[in-house]
Amino acid sequence: MKVLVIEDEEAIAGRILPALARAGFVPERAMDGEDALFRATEEEFAAIVLDLGLPVLDGLSLLRRLRAAGRATPVLIVSARASWTERVEGIDAGADDYLGKPFRVEELVARVRALVRRAHGHFQPILSVRGIELDTRARTAAVDGAPVALTASEWRLLHLLMQNAGRVLSRQELAGQLYAEHEERESNTLEVLVGRLRRKIGEDRIRTRRGLGYLIEAEGPAG
Repeated sequence: MKVLVIEDEEAIAGRILPALARAGFVPERAMDGEDALFRATEEEFAAIVLDLGLPVLDGLSLLRRLRAAGRATPVLIVSARASWTERVEGIDAGADDYLGKPFRVEELVARVRALVRRAHGHFQPILSVRGIELDTRARTAAVDGAPVALTASEWRLLHLLMQNAGRVLSRQELAGQLYAEHEERESNTLEVLVGRLRRKIGEDRIRTRRGLGYLIEAEGPAG
């Protein structure tokens, strides 16, 4: 899942981006408000981490325009402006959460995870679909009670499919959430990834809808 980090300070971005990547997200960075607004309205992100003191267009103006455009992407404001009045102003502008600077990256990651779970209607830390259990905090997986070792990209793919169980996800939608925009990859990268994951969790658990995409069915026996 892609997360847009809107932060112009190199040192802070240098802490946030690797922490999100380690947590299984695909972080992308924007360094000014105008570029960030364009990307946030034109691309799909699971969440946005937003600094307020941005060049070109400030964070609150960006957020108000984003909401006015009808975009409901969860937004976590991260700012040194952390008085209660400023927090209220940020929430009123459309933020979903507010974290004052300085902060621990572990807390930021936990808050991003919570926003993503809330947006998908999943408050529980463990997802369970068709005999597969996914622990979103420990980042572990089990199939019929047996632990399964997954790579980071396999885990992200399984997480996306389980969050959307019963819904077909197109190749374009999956690729958009799994890979950074400018990441180089072969044309069949997603198909190879799906094949690897199928071999680990069971060939019949991930269904192909020809010309549409992939899904894990919400109900019914596996296989």
